[in-house]
Amino acid sequence: MKPPADRYKWFALAILWVAFFLQQGSRQIFSATLPAIQNAFGATRADLGLVATVFTFVYGVCVPFAGLASDMLRRKWMVVAGVLVFSAGVFCSGFAAGVGLLILFYGVVNGLGQTFYYPASTSLVSQLHAETRATALGILQFGLYAGIILCSWASGFFADLGPGGWKTPFFIFGGVGVAWAFACMVFLADTPPAAAPDGASGRATPREALKAIVANPVALLLAAAFGMHVYVDVGYKTWMPDFLFKTFAADGITRANAALNAVLWHYLGAFAGVAAGSRFADRSVKNRPSARHETCAFGMLFAALFILATALAPSLGPGRGAFAACCAASALFGLFRGFFDSNLFAALFDAVAPRYHASATGLILCAAFVVGSSSGYVLGLIKTPAAGLASLAPVYFAGGLVLLVSRRAVNRVKFTEHTPC
Repeated sequence: MKPPADRYKWFALAILWVAFFLQQGSRQIFSATLPAIQNAFGATRADLGLVATVFTFVYGVCVPFAGLASDMLRRKWMVVAGVLVFSAGVFCSGFAAGVGLLILFYGVVNGLGQTFYYPASTSLVSQLHAETRATALGILQFGLYAGIILCSWASGFFADLGPGGWKTPFFIFGGVGVAWAFACMVFLADTPPAAAPDGASGRATPREALKAIVANPVALLLAAAFGMHVYVDVGYKTWMPDFLFKTFAADGITRANAALNAVLWHYLGAFAGVAAGSRFADRSVKNRPSARHETCAFGMLFAALFILATALAPSLGPGRGAFAACCAASALFGLFRGFFDSNLFAALFDAVAPRYHASATGLILCAAFVVGSSSGYVLGLIKTPAAGLASLAPVYFAGGLVLLVSRRAVNRVKFTEHTPC
């Protein structure tokens, strides 16, 4: 059921790309429809922020177990199970009649399903694309951006159609995801894990994986910086559509326009940042092992400035000029976060042996999402949307400083099973 071996790695990447598109796009449905859900349920900002917090916390707590399982079990079936469960959770969210059910379906079921997908899929991509790893991971990252942009716009469009319109994107994208789980089952091969250098089985034990990662200072520092990134990312994606709608509604900005513009310019900038950052780091890392860390740090430090600029843009006054300035600042925030996005997992995989890649992904995601899980709720407690958005800037700046520290640890880490690609 698969094409010849020399083309299979790109075929598999395409299958996983669509799944990643659906996974990341489904995360933005809630944010894009948040004002409509708030009106339908009569809920407070903090109540709805709790939905995002529960999702992020469930993901963070469960993902290390999914990563360890992906290094010990069959990664194909981890991918299939993940896509099926998170899609079912998204689909059932459309039936929610209150915040409690939304927390259950979107926060818990969706969050649990998403934990299974990412560690297994990135491990597969990393193994299949040993010679083209940065390119393949960059292409996969584009699936994240495309999913967020298109699902956000579509969700805002349906939410503007009237009462109950917010339910439609949950049904559509959840249903498509369930169908795609079966496509993954049919077309993905059951690729065995990478073998250890001594020829032993490539399947890692939990103890080996934990030791290889927890004792690795580079991995720990990357996890800390990634936690700060996730805190900012969750807060931004959850509340930016609400920020634009409430700030510029008097200027004719609809929910659909707010949902689209909250992510469109930001992720167009991120597209450019990923392309430039990955190319620069891939060229530099052969002669400078800390190049990936420096690229990530550069991205976070400069992105922090434009997070602040995005929050302050409405102070220029009412009208479309302030709205355009806000979108431009968001695009520049995206450009520099793209430098971070393009190199974080490439840096991690350079620092960890291949047969621990899924475990490393799960553990770093756990640390990051547990740290970042509070952001949706915390920003919901801040009454002024602009103040909430501005509060993200120092967090991102601190992440950049952590990465400057991590670059100093790179040369002290010795690798026995992996040479950076």
